[in-house]
Amino acid sequence: MKIRHIPATLIVLGATLTQASSLVARPRSEEPETVMITLHARAGAEAEVAQVIARHWDTARRLNMIRETPHLTLRTVEGSQTDFVEIMTWRDASVPDSAPAEIQQIWAEMNRLVEKRGATPGLRIEQVSIVTDAR
Repeated sequence: MKIRHIPATLIVLGATLTQASSLVARPRSEEPETVMITLHARAGAEAEVAQVIARHWDTARRLNMIRETPHLTLRTVEGSQTDFVEIMTWRDASVPDSAPAEIQQIWAEMNRLVEKRGATPGLRIEQVSIVTDAR
């Protein structure tokens, strides 16, 4: 039996290729997706909107649809108009496209509690990128 010696450069190259294959970009649907959700609350529905946002977060967490951080819910009041902004990250970009009925029901409730403001829809979702995180 003849024993062959593999040159060290081939071993290093093989290890490098193995590592590189694990770094190949994941399909977009598998990447986390951070979103900013803006809700323009109808007058008199402000407390309900806040409750629905909290229920949405709790439900999405329970169903393992989101990442724990970042998560931030903000409220702005200008005159008689109240807006809410929620920033959260879906576990991956495909999650909201295949949301279970329980989440879709919450989304329908959100849509009933908001109003259009000028040309801006009552509920707007934008994909965002985190620039800084001061935690």
